[in-house]
Amino acid sequence: MLVCAPIVFLVLFWISAPYGRHERQGWGPEVASRYGWLLMEAPASLIMLVPFFLLPINLGTYVLLFVWQIHYFHRAFIYPFTLKTSNRMPWAVVLMAITFNAANGFLNGWHFVLHADWYDGNWLYRPNFIAGAMLFAIGFFITKRSDAILGGLRVDTGDGYQIPQGFLYRWVSCPNYLGECIQWFGWGLMTLSPAGWLFFFWTLANLVPRAVSHQRWYRETFEDYPTERKAIIPFLF
Repeated sequence: MLVCAPIVFLVLFWISAPYGRHERQGWGPEVASRYGWLLMEAPASLIMLVPFFLLPINLGTYVLLFVWQIHYFHRAFIYPFTLKTSNRMPWAVVLMAITFNAANGFLNGWHFVLHADWYDGNWLYRPNFIAGAMLFAIGFFITKRSDAILGGLRVDTGDGYQIPQGFLYRWVSCPNYLGECIQWFGWGLMTLSPAGWLFFFWTLANLVPRAVSHQRWYRETFEDYPTERKAIIPFLF
């Protein structure tokens, strides 16, 4: 996983994943976006339920597992049904995402199974946990608020795209991606686990190139797109 992350990072600067505004033909059979999102995000939520059955009751571990589900249960089983688009995505993208989310969920869950004794109740009072939890909450809020703004635009215009306005869109082309980067950096701090930090590196490898692609697309599509907006602050200007 660690070796693949920089390879994916470089490849995605040249080949934008073909879904959303970058949807295009030539990637094989497709599925409706809402069902694609459900299928590819569900493994991360479902696999992380397994540690609940393998571990004794442990407050620290249970809190961390719950935090994971705050993101992934919403992403898999709520977010797809809020989409107001008729877009489709290739099965190839869905299957690649299922593979990653299954592996990532397994690595993070297995870490807790192996090292549950790290995360007793006292872990919740450690400075790294408190700082990480605050960052996770901030990132979660940024992501959901940004997604809501994008969703509102799609309600107004159907499948068309507009320039999103307000909130962090004043400075950042993709604040939803920035929020996810902050979230999973917070997760790494909260857990101090190799699996947690690996997930953060993968988040950067996946979302930074996509944010750059989004910014390029906006500037090519809208002549009045604000030039001061960055791809992802502070990673790339």
